[in-house]
This record gives sequence, structure tokens and C-alpha cells, in this order.
Amino acid sequence: MKKPVVAIVGRPNVGKSTLVNRLVGNRKSIVDDLPGVTRDRIYFDAEWQSKIFTVIDTGGIIPGENDDIMVSVFNQAKIACEEADKIIFLTDGKEGVNPIDYDIANILRQSGKPVYLAVNKIDNPASFLLANDFYSLGIGNPMAISALHGSGGVGDLLDTVTEDFSQDIEEEKENRIKIAIVGRPNAGKSSVVNSLLNEKRVIVSDVSGTTRDSIDSFVTYKDKDFVIVDTAGIRKKSKVDWGVEKFAVDRAIRSIRSCDVALLVIDATEGISDQDKKIASIITEAGKGIIIAVNKWDLIENKKSDTVNKFSKKLSNDIPFLEFAPKIFISALTKQRLNNIFEEAEKVYAECTKRISTGFLNKIIKEAYMLNPPVSQKGKRLKIMYVTQTGIQPPNIVIFANNSDLLKDSYKRYLENKLREAFGFFGTPLKISVRERK
Repeated sequence: MKKPVVAIVGRPNVGKSTLVNRLVGNRKSIVDDLPGVTRDRIYFDAEWQSKIFTVIDTGGIIPGENDDIMVSVFNQAKIACEEADKIIFLTDGKEGVNPIDYDIANILRQSGKPVYLAVNKIDNPASFLLANDFYSLGIGNPMAISALHGSGGVGDLLDTVTEDFSQDIEEEKENRIKIAIVGRPNAGKSSVVNSLLNEKRVIVSDVSGTTRDSIDSFVTYKDKDFVIVDTAGIRKKSKVDWGVEKFAVDRAIRSIRSCDVALLVIDATEGISDQDKKIASIITEAGKGIIIAVNKWDLIENKKSDTVNKFSKKLSNDIPFLEFAPKIFISALTKQRLNNIFEEAEKVYAECTKRISTGFLNKIIKEAYMLNPPVSQKGKRLKIMYVTQTGIQPPNIVIFANNSDLLKDSYKRYLENKLREAFGFFGTPLKISVRERK
């Protein structure tokens, strides 16, 4: 059996993300007193009494609202309800029944799914009677809970929701390549995700900072499974406001550290920026595979046969430390060359996990050393006794030498270039370290 799916819906600021964090047992969803923090639908695994299920956090919905982002939030919540096996309708016990609650209740009745009415923010036994007012919604027995403190009827709510869930579920595949879509705000990351998935999975807007949470989506391309992670745009640290945006940027950086391959999306109309370079540094420092995706290529006018080469050369000049990264020129709008993302990600992942035999490594390093010996320093010269690979993601090369101080950065770059010439390692950083052997 597959994991059951439970969607949590309600109007803004009733505590949906707080309840999700309570169910998941971790602060996975961003929580803030500001209404409307969550916008897209976000999936997490939860467990209750040895029963594992998927919970969907949704944005706060206001039926009839005409604002573009609020309409998109409403559509995302509707999709979540369609995907869900059961729905938890969350309301605010402190504020009481709101006219919007009646509108949402009417929509949920039409869904045909089992709906469980939860009245949140009932933080003490004296407030339990407030839940009775919600009988007027006509959508079942209201259950008083406190998502923040985990008290009240949270356990009873979960018992009721999961009573017919099985403990025997299908194992998830673990051999997926995880691609994090990263970049600065408004580079078109969410548009790339939606085009890759052929659906409006995440909300797209010209308003900078629309995406807040890091959102996982699953896709299969040519019988290969991938996880696509849309992340919030990463601005300069000095420009990031404390609160929701800071948490969103932290999640984006955390997604980089947990991915297999990072797709750095650059706006073709604006070119490479200092912030793009900073994000690239975050990726390489994390040791992750990297692909540079130049988006909005359809907006470049008067393209000629050498336009791509000229742009690639400029990228190499601007970010020479990413010379090893493959570059693809795409358009999320026209879907130009989008499938190349999957193909390049597979190649880069293979390079990140590549292992070279010790014999070959020593042969290449020995030849490089003989062709260009390091300069002696104060009468001492670096001697390399032995080289071996100790890890992958990124490939970790350890050099055993007489003195670690004698291996200068310039000579280390020379050795790295020789290793790349011999073995490729396209799209992945190389970690070269030195151990002294007297």
C-alpha cells in the first residue's frame, strides 16, 4: 500500500504550519505571526502510532479574493485537497467562527473527501467550550487542539484521522537524484520547476520573494527518478530582512547542502552578478555538483551562431572557479532545452560519485610532478609519496607528502587541472587535501 495523504487547509494565520511541525516533529514549515507566510503546497512525512502518512501544508485561503498571489494560493490548496485522502480543516478558536470559515466549509463539502474539523489555539481546558461554536459550520464534530503546545486533542485528532491507515506501506525509492534549483530572486527558478513538471506546482509571480519554503517535487525522466527542489531566492545577506525571508534563505542554503546537484539559475537578460558568484561559492564549498542554467534565453535578441560561445566565455571570465561546470541555455517560458537539465544532472551525479583507482591516480600525479616540479622553498621541495581517493560527493583526493606547508594553492590548482584533464570530474568540485608522511 502507498502512504495515505492528509491535507491541512484553512484561512490565513490559523496555525496550519504550526500543526504540520507538530505532526512532523520538527520545524520544517516556516512559522510567523504574519498571515500568508505559506503559499505553495509542501509535503512532509509524518508518523503516528507506527502509521506513516504524508501531510500537505497549504497556504491560507480566502475564497473570492482577486489578488494574483492569493488566487494562486487558493488553487494550490484545491490541488492539495484533490490529492489528499483526508482533509483536516483548521480553524482559530481564539477568534471564533469567521465568515471565511463558512466559505471554506462549503468548498470542502463539495470535495467528497472525509473532512475533520480542528479548532486550534485552545491552550487551556477553560477554553474548550469555545469549540462548540464551530458546530455551526455543519461539517462534523469540532475537535479542540493546541498545535503550538501539543496539548488538547491533538492526539485524539490523529487517532481519528489515522484509524484506518495501514502500517504496511510501500517502501520509497532511494535512488533518486536530488536537484536543488537555486539562484537570486526573480531569476525564474519556480518557472523552471513548473515547466519541468508540466504543471503549476509552485506559484510564479513578478514579485520578488514569492517562493518561501523549499518545495520537493518528484519526476521521472527516461525511467530515471529525480527530486526537484524549488528554493527561495538568495539575496545579499545585508539586504535580507529578519523573519520570514531569513528563514526562507536559510532553507534554501540547507537545500543546497542536502542535494546531489545544484542548478544555478542565472537571468540571461541581466548576466552574472556578484550574488550569483556568492551562491556559486556556497555550492562549491558544500561540495555539490553544479550546473549553470542561463534562463530567459528567448529574450536575448539578435542571436547569432556565436552568441552562446560569447556568453559562455564571459561566464568563464566572470566565474573562473566554475570553469568545470556545464552550462546550458534554457527558457522556462518556451521550454527550450529544459530536458537537458535531467541529462546533465545525471552526468554530473556520475562525476560526483566517480572513483578512480589508486594506481591511475598515482600515475597521473607522478607525471604532472615530473612535467612541472614545485618550486623549492628555503631549500626544501615538496615530495609526493602517495595519492589515493578517500571519498565521493565530492571526490576527495588525499596526497601524502613530506610537508603539507610546501603544497601551495597555485600548485594545488595545477594538480587539480591535471586530474580533470585525465579523469573529467565535470560539474563537481574536487577536494584535495594533504597529509604529512615523514
